Amino acid sequence: MTQILVETAGSAIRVIRFNRPEKKNAITTAMYHELTAALAAAAKDDAVRCIAFLGTPGCFSAGNDLADFLAFAEESPDEQPAAFAFLKALAGFEKPVVAGVDGLAIGIGLTLNLHCDLTIASDRSLFRTPFVDLGLVPDAASSLISPGIMGHQRAFALLAMGEGMTAEEARAAGLVWRVVSPEAVETETLAAARKLAGRPVEALRATRALLKGDASAIFARMEEEVALFTERLKSDEARAEFRRFLKR
Repeated sequence: MTQILVETAGSAIRVIRFNRPEKKNAITTAMYHELTAALAAAAKDDAVRCIAFLGTPGCFSAGNDLADFLAFAEESPDEQPAAFAFLKALAGFEKPVVAGVDGLAIGIGLTLNLHCDLTIASDRSLFRTPFVDLGLVPDAASSLISPGIMGHQRAFALLAMGEGMTAEEARAAGLVWRVVSPEAVETETLAAARKLAGRPVEALRATRALLKGDASAIFARMEEEVALFTERLKSDEARAEFRRFLKR
């Protein structure tokens, strides 16, 4: 079964869907390569005016596949995780990006939403980042972006203490735009994508660029995070936490 589905919803909307429900849409190295390639293809296609990320019913993504990550840490000690190429491509993507979250949004399943222009979540969604629990550090420049949108204490509870957020709490914190029923997530997400795709392209691109501002700090923080993340991934502490988690 294809684990990353790349679909179209009309010629102007490219849908990227996590499709590994039997593993709660946990993302492997191979899936990250597919995600990065999908973004590159959408960036080059002038017909594509908006990207929409979706998951499967009850789960957006449970984050990184820990067995895959542990194997990477043990077999590829001199490489960076493929997740970071995807995150850099997402942070540098110049077209509008929306996401529809239903259910679990864990780790990168949460942090990728920091780079989305609009996120619509179901009222049963749970947002959480267990980075420190696994002996790791945050990714996606979340250590920079999160305090900026939700303040230090809420960001600290999320990223350092590992406290989760309900959909309504995520909306109040500025991570989510709108909360709807599970049945309405995909419909509402694609409706927002169609609305954006129908806007004048250059005016929307310029407005989005103004709102996002100078991206240099984002990319600099990503580089800082990836260095620490890769270092932590190879640490005895992280490997022990991974093994403990996988024995559950």
